[in-house]
Amino acid sequence: MPVINRIAGMQEEVAGWRQDLHAHPELGFDVHRTAGIVAEKLREFGCDEVVTGIGKTGVVGVIKGRRNQSGRVMGLRADMDALPIVEATGVPYVSKTPGKMHACGHDGHTTMLLGAAKYLCETRNFDGTVCVVFQPNEEGLTGGAAMLADKLLERFGIQEFFGMHIWPGTPVGSFGIRPGPLLAAADRFTIEIAGKGAHAMAPHTSIDPVIVAAQTIMALQTIASRNTNPLDAVVVSTCMVHAGDAFNIIPEHATLTGTVRTLDERVRDAAEQRLGHLARSTAEAFGATASVRYERFVPVTMNDPDKTTLATRVAREIAGANNVRDDLAPAMGAEDFAHMLKERPGAYILIGNGPSAGLHTPGFNFNDEVLPYGISYFARLVETGMAA
Repeated sequence: MPVINRIAGMQEEVAGWRQDLHAHPELGFDVHRTAGIVAEKLREFGCDEVVTGIGKTGVVGVIKGRRNQSGRVMGLRADMDALPIVEATGVPYVSKTPGKMHACGHDGHTTMLLGAAKYLCETRNFDGTVCVVFQPNEEGLTGGAAMLADKLLERFGIQEFFGMHIWPGTPVGSFGIRPGPLLAAADRFTIEIAGKGAHAMAPHTSIDPVIVAAQTIMALQTIASRNTNPLDAVVVSTCMVHAGDAFNIIPEHATLTGTVRTLDERVRDAAEQRLGHLARSTAEAFGATASVRYERFVPVTMNDPDKTTLATRVAREIAGANNVRDDLAPAMGAEDFAHMLKERPGAYILIGNGPSAGLHTPGFNFNDEVLPYGISYFARLVETGMAA
């Protein structure tokens, strides 16, 4: 079964929705216009219930099938927020908000789920209930957790979750997925190093926190190279270094901030422990002190094997078997849909965007030719997973 004819006929309409969202990007939890449009359309489509303000600005639409004997409740999720990037696409619907743009395809994700909601409200050819979940602040990696904290699962009885993300550089109409870990857990660390300042002409009277910072940065790389099995994945990246205010003064303090990415909780625990030990002991070796703050943002995006089988089957019905990979290598990017997958079984799939700039770059643009494939995938997922 290829792209659904009814959905193919919606192409121009839904592309208009997407381009409007693209022109009016919003950040984080401040997605009031976007959430308002989503809620308005869900009501127009005839959702049985539309609830706003979940996890601050999240929206949930409830669609009941023609039959509801199974008692099953499936959640479909899309993200709504944009990024603080100056757009350089040159498209007619370019961002009207300086310094903000949809550079990660969330305008397309939202539109595909809206299109699926419209189709499912019209047909209702399934046995159970669908909750279409529109989430804020995915880029901040806290929107999913906020919706869960606001009793998303309990309020709607969601039993399983499915999500989708655009995949630049792969053909339109293609999909990629894998069971087990697909994307990494993402953590943030901050190391505050306290030394002793001095005039640069007398470095021997200082305890130079810049030197300690440099040694610490290098020491942290041994977490991957010497403390972790080479067959396990871990990334430790120091991404911000702040120290000093003058060219001729050795400062008192230095701050390092970065991220740790892992695909296994055991490796994650070990990396956190080792990072703290290395930071403190390196500082001590130079006569300085170091305090460490380690924050766990999102867990591994873990696809349930059975739900992945269902997602793969549906994708192949839409795109053809040769256009669906079910053996993708895990990537070290992070996705806060992982919070939902940690609480309920489900699957996250990637959908091809054709030749395009990469995610999180000024030149990225969602390809509207993708929309019928994504909408059909969501719709068939419901009709297949909860067959009437």
